[in-house]
Amino acid sequence: MIHLVRFKLSAYARSHRLFQPTIGLFAMLFVFYSTLAPPGKELPAYADSAGLLILVFAWAARGLLDTEPPTQRLISMTAAGRPGREIGAGLLAALTVNLGMAAIAVGLPLLHGFAAMPAPADLASGVALHGLGVSAGTALGALTSRPILASPAVSMLALLGGYLALLLISLTPAGHLAVPIMPWMRAANAGLLGEVLLPISAATLFWTAASLLLYTRLRRLNP
Repeated sequence: MIHLVRFKLSAYARSHRLFQPTIGLFAMLFVFYSTLAPPGKELPAYADSAGLLILVFAWAARGLLDTEPPTQRLISMTAAGRPGREIGAGLLAALTVNLGMAAIAVGLPLLHGFAAMPAPADLASGVALHGLGVSAGTALGALTSRPILASPAVSMLALLGGYLALLLISLTPAGHLAVPIMPWMRAANAGLLGEVLLPISAATLFWTAASLLLYTRLRRLNP
């Protein structure tokens, strides 16, 4: 399975699809930190970054899972021994790419973006929020990838629409069953993130797990 993950990462890099979300990542970070965040505002900046970059993480995961043509996926399944290994390798490869992007999103402002270094607790919270963003983005990208939605146009519309739906749902009482993007942004700006981080994490991970289970089910029905 590790060899299959390496194969998928190599194919993704060689296809140059990786450049698209990477450019989007740096463009968004440039917008976020074109003006230095003032002292004490590091965590709100991280919270906004983690929420908005879900779209980039989903884009990256979708691109990686779109790289292999259907015939190559069947060959990979055969080589892996069973379909679950190929599906898991794809998700693990997408997660690896997104963790690398999240590391850039967390580390770059420490070099240029903050007027002062964040407190250790704020830095840890920023890392945690980007981790939640990675999990949600990977799940959304998987559900809108070519193995699930064959049409590239429909896939892209579903990705954008899915992200907008998550934003809107997070503003409603039903947001606790989805990804509470707006609540974590508001809590960070109000200095209350520590009080709500646990339920926010639980809601995000629940949605991620449910989405990945659905993706796995659909892949097994339509390899």
